[in-house]
Amino acid sequence: MASSDTDNGGYRVLARKYRPRTFDQLIGQEVMVRTLANAFASGRIAQGYMLTGVRGVGKTTTARLIARALNYTLADKPTIDMPEEGEHCAAILQSRHVDVIEMDAASHTSVANIREIIDQVRYRPVSARYKVYIIDEIHMLSPSAFNALLKTLEEPPEHVKFIFATTEIRKVPVTVLSRCQRFDLRRVAAEKLAEHLAWVCEREQVEAEEEALMAIAFAAEGSVRDALSLLDQAMALGGDVVKADDVRAMLGLADGARIAGLLEKLMAGDAAAALEELAGLHDLGAEPAMVLTDLAAFVHQITRHRVLGPDAPAATLGERERAVVAALADKLAMPELTRAWQMLLKGIDEVRAAGRPLAAAEMVLIRLAHAARLPDPADLVRRLTSETAPTAPAPSTPAPPPGKPVAQRPPPETAGGPTAALPQAAVQAQPLPGTLEELAALASERRDVKLKTLLERFVRPISCAPGRLELAAAPGAPADLAQQLAARLKAMTGARWAIALGDPQRAGPSIEERRREQRDSRIRQAMADEDVKQVLAHFPDAKILDVRPRPAREDEAEE
Repeated sequence: MASSDTDNGGYRVLARKYRPRTFDQLIGQEVMVRTLANAFASGRIAQGYMLTGVRGVGKTTTARLIARALNYTLADKPTIDMPEEGEHCAAILQSRHVDVIEMDAASHTSVANIREIIDQVRYRPVSARYKVYIIDEIHMLSPSAFNALLKTLEEPPEHVKFIFATTEIRKVPVTVLSRCQRFDLRRVAAEKLAEHLAWVCEREQVEAEEEALMAIAFAAEGSVRDALSLLDQAMALGGDVVKADDVRAMLGLADGARIAGLLEKLMAGDAAAALEELAGLHDLGAEPAMVLTDLAAFVHQITRHRVLGPDAPAATLGERERAVVAALADKLAMPELTRAWQMLLKGIDEVRAAGRPLAAAEMVLIRLAHAARLPDPADLVRRLTSETAPTAPAPSTPAPPPGKPVAQRPPPETAGGPTAALPQAAVQAQPLPGTLEELAALASERRDVKLKTLLERFVRPISCAPGRLELAAAPGAPADLAQQLAARLKAMTGARWAIALGDPQRAGPSIEERRREQRDSRIRQAMADEDVKQVLAHFPDAKILDVRPRPAREDEAEE
């Protein structure tokens, strides 16, 4: 954990007061500390280090700690074990040592700034073991500045070390990355961050509710600096006690138990009660976008509960919230949860972009409550199947005369293919379609969307007769077009179809190609019309997308 700095001046913000002074005080970066310890112990000290991570995770602090370790005078070589302050430690940590030069690349982007460094590296350090250059926001350097740095970075003098920090590692050239030892500083887990905040409160002699510290830790999103800044603000708000209600009001958050109740009302389809609850949360200071964000977090927890079981980690929830998660996980199906998740994500963006966030949030909740009353797709298919299934046994079919094919019962059919039950009358022997258009019309009638698409889009007919189709495949057709057509036509008509691929030179256009050509012809005729030309002249950016014949009036039909 961090220790406090002595300060004879005024108040010191917590983020500076509790900045780590040793590697033992860094929280959440155990992997990096262990790697550095092994490297220093074995003497494998790199000439350059690249520190990357989100804001406030400790990149600059770590850079200063590495500089301190390199120049620790109470050991005969660099070490990360620094129980006492050496000769240079305080000056390095306070960024005022002459041999540890810090530069912000965001305001020193040019090649001239890097050339100043290159000119200085030849000189040995004044008093420390190493001259250390710490360059923050390294990704902000210009391409020419990066190029100027490369040679020196690859073969620096023995007494020079480079430490870079960046939040945008992808913007750093690979040529620079390859010359550095890289450390990815991780976000600090919320639980560990809350423990650190509790320790700080103890040192500051301030009482804090556990729920309040957890809310701050989650709002900080893994950033120690942000967490301490928020704790500073909460202390100023609450005085000697940091309360959960005060923190929620400060962050614009809603009470977790009330969010759980709101989700229950929404998934029960009670829109009126949900709007009333939203109004109450808004009156208490909760931001509409944050309410939807909290609802999405609950949906996520419920989904995890369904997937991982009741032992799924949910440390951020109180007892009331855990009970709601368990109850709704048993009640809600996965399609309902995924639908609610998608609607909430879309709704959060809508609320943030809206001029009236509360009104936008109300509309999102109304949509959610309405969707909660809709049946899921599987239940809808079961209902439709039960409604269309025959209730009486089919009449017996007399045996056909010798030599005549027997009409076979097609399998059940749905919109995606032949899978839903057909009425008994549909399996009676019928004349087979003799043209491609008749086949497509029958597929449309039977609601076989897949077969209709294959016939209209990918079949260029050569010849078509009952039970036989010769064709050439249109561009984009599936490789097994003939096999798919044979299987689906047999399922639809009850008879075997001979599907043959022939010479493309003999094939005519597909149904879709003919429709497209007819549409283009109508558009060309329309554009040649004088009245249409005048309209287009007044609207130069307008385009004619389609031309449809005007339906005949009743009096015209009678004539």
